[in-house]
Amino acid sequence: MSAKNKSLSLIIDGIIKNNPTFVLVLGMCPTLGTTTSALNGMGMGLATMFVLVLSNMAISATARFIPDKVRIPSYIVIIATFVTLVQFLLQAYLPSLYDTLGLFIPLIVVNCIVLGRAEAFANKHTVGESALDGIGIGLGFTLALTALGLVREILGSGSAFGWHFTSSDGMLAFVLAPGAFLVLGYLMVIFNKLTKKA
Repeated sequence: MSAKNKSLSLIIDGIIKNNPTFVLVLGMCPTLGTTTSALNGMGMGLATMFVLVLSNMAISATARFIPDKVRIPSYIVIIATFVTLVQFLLQAYLPSLYDTLGLFIPLIVVNCIVLGRAEAFANKHTVGESALDGIGIGLGFTLALTALGLVREILGSGSAFGWHFTSSDGMLAFVLAPGAFLVLGYLMVIFNKLTKKA
């Protein structure tokens, strides 16, 4: 397999075969908690992708120097550094998104997607491969959260990306937690049906 095909395969695997939301069912707290709108879902997904890519690269570069006994705490410190950076950037440049996402931004530190990829992939592969894995998994997570947020926003408030296309209110249940579970379940079924056919 050529380097180009391998790179593309790593990204596509993260989006489809190893999709953290629809296939691996990881990171459910931010998935259900932040997807009341498509913009919120996209913002959370992109913030997580930023942390994933940079922490994967840093962990890949430093893994051989980290003693086995302190491996996980070291990974958490590296991840926390990038989460703090994301937090500062959002506070400075996107304060409204930062206020909306609230507690879920610092919780990226313990997000099982980020720590899981550090343990399962980044510490065993090159920096370049780890970056591509972070991009693929991050894109998969971002697309899933955006889709979930979009469906909930359309059904719950009659809008898409903040643009209202109906004067009537939507169904409140879809903006609340029960709607999140319902939409997530249907999207998982649709995603898995489509990817098994492909």
